[in-house]
Amino acid sequence: MRGKLRLANWGLALAPALRSSSCAALLASAATVWTMAPAARALDVNLQITDAYDSLRDAIRAASLLYSSQDEDEVDTQDLFASARADYGRILGALYAEGHYSGVIRILLDGREAATIPPLDAPDTISAITIEVDPGPRFRFSRAEAAPLARGTELPEGFAVGQRARSGEIVGAADAGAEAWRAAGHAKVRVGRQQVTADHRNATLDARIGFDPGPRVTFGKMAITGNERVRSRRIDKIAGFPTGEIYDPEELEDVADRLRRTGAFRSVALTEAETLGPGATLDYQLVVVEERRRRMSFGAEVSSLDGAKVSAGWMHRNLLGGAERLAINGEIGGIGSQTGAEDYSLGVRLDRPGTPFRDSTAFVEALVERAQEEDYTADTARISFGLTRYITDQLTGEVGFGYEISEVTDDFDEITYEQLVLPVTLTWDSRDAALNAVEGYYAKGEMTAFRGFGTTGTGARLGFDGRAYRGFGEDDRVVLAGRVQGGAIVGSDLLETPREYLFYSGGGGTVRGQPYQSLGVEIDRGGGQTQNIGGDRFLAVSAEVRAKIRGNFGAVAFYDAGFVGIDDFSEDTGAWQSGAGLGLRYDTGIGPIRLDVAAPVSGNTGDGVQIYLGIGQAF
Repeated sequence: MRGKLRLANWGLALAPALRSSSCAALLASAATVWTMAPAARALDVNLQITDAYDSLRDAIRAASLLYSSQDEDEVDTQDLFASARADYGRILGALYAEGHYSGVIRILLDGREAATIPPLDAPDTISAITIEVDPGPRFRFSRAEAAPLARGTELPEGFAVGQRARSGEIVGAADAGAEAWRAAGHAKVRVGRQQVTADHRNATLDARIGFDPGPRVTFGKMAITGNERVRSRRIDKIAGFPTGEIYDPEELEDVADRLRRTGAFRSVALTEAETLGPGATLDYQLVVVEERRRRMSFGAEVSSLDGAKVSAGWMHRNLLGGAERLAINGEIGGIGSQTGAEDYSLGVRLDRPGTPFRDSTAFVEALVERAQEEDYTADTARISFGLTRYITDQLTGEVGFGYEISEVTDDFDEITYEQLVLPVTLTWDSRDAALNAVEGYYAKGEMTAFRGFGTTGTGARLGFDGRAYRGFGEDDRVVLAGRVQGGAIVGSDLLETPREYLFYSGGGGTVRGQPYQSLGVEIDRGGGQTQNIGGDRFLAVSAEVRAKIRGNFGAVAFYDAGFVGIDDFSEDTGAWQSGAGLGLRYDTGIGPIRLDVAAPVSGNTGDGVQIYLGIGQAF
């Protein structure tokens, strides 16, 4: 057996109550067909444990089928009898797990030892159940050896001379030793010699584990089955199976992750060959189940002042037979807004995984949009291509190159902004769930360098978004969540910077309780006239306390603050605004439905209550 230590092979002496021939008959009669007995209402199980302590008591309660049956209103008598017979072995395992190897177990059904009742002579009724457990002394390791070990093997701290001899420590040591050999390239390592001896007189346990690492293995070939529409050649290229390289179990995880990441497969399974091939090579069988090729999505968000935003998307997961993903997304925002007219956008993006490297995806995308804000209207078109690189499981990078043009109209000008752009993004995401995180961190840093033409300046837009989550209490009933956002424009004058690159504060993405993009900066346009416009410096902080109330319902209290300025982050050239409120959440299993009610706390940009409705947490 590889990587496991069977307790059944230890050869430990059983306690007296388990050494009878009746007990042996019990263990051999698991497949006996019972005669049916009338149903009966089970009484409370009287559990008596000598010298019990908390962890032992909890372990025995969790192991006993009879004890857990107390929660059931009606239990068939035959089921109780079967549970009693099974409880001997289950409770014995619980004793081993706590380091007790001289235990005595008695299970009495109306005063009769369950192990002595013939299987075909089961009682018709059971009115009293007593479980008596004398765990005996706690055993300690007199010897704890595992050899040979691969370099860098870390055995459990509890697997050492003088430590309590819990069975889980022995199993853990066997697993740790085997996994270390596998990580060193010995894929067919086996747990060979196993010797575990209990000295009942001295309450000690002698445990010795021997490993047979076998040869160092290299990856062989990967056979692909299950694919119907995605070409095998493309699957092989995307997977990047490391044929000829030294065996490493992490490489197998990477192979599966690359295929799952495409979204083209419902399941991915890799199975190693039973035996090694010539030259100590190990072949694998890859079995995939393809996902449905097409998917549609819809989304909606509502704000009492900013209006409604609806979005829809259509995706093809295997456009050309190579797991290429085509996504078309449209959005209409500001429906019924009191701060501007409707906004429209339509985008198309094509991703090709495994291009040009096995951990990268090439993409090309195009977008047209109209933004009708309170202080300007912009019609924008952009086209770009680039590369997404999956550096680690948590770190992703993206670089692109594109062309953008926008026509902006405001109360003072009609301006055309035209530029080449080079966006670079790094994202670190260790959250346990994107839509409803309880633990983890998220950080995204971006820099978009732009080379302007005509009246458009040249510079870079810098941005940062950092989030942290921490759960407390049973089942993480309370979660603290925090967010920091920041940004700056460097190298380009304010009026020469494309309008969509400038920063505003207010609304659901920055400061709830304040109107959408209500905070910018005021500049002098001459002749005693001023203009409100976005700033080139931005900072925002948000804090939430999320708590589960009952069932799927939860509540949130939050506070947001945002700053927008020119040239620096001082209040001489900028201003702050803030808002706070309460929210209600309903967990759908995929993500919570969100209802937030917020009001301004500081700043002169808005008054009155704002209401936000959407899917997923605010951040």
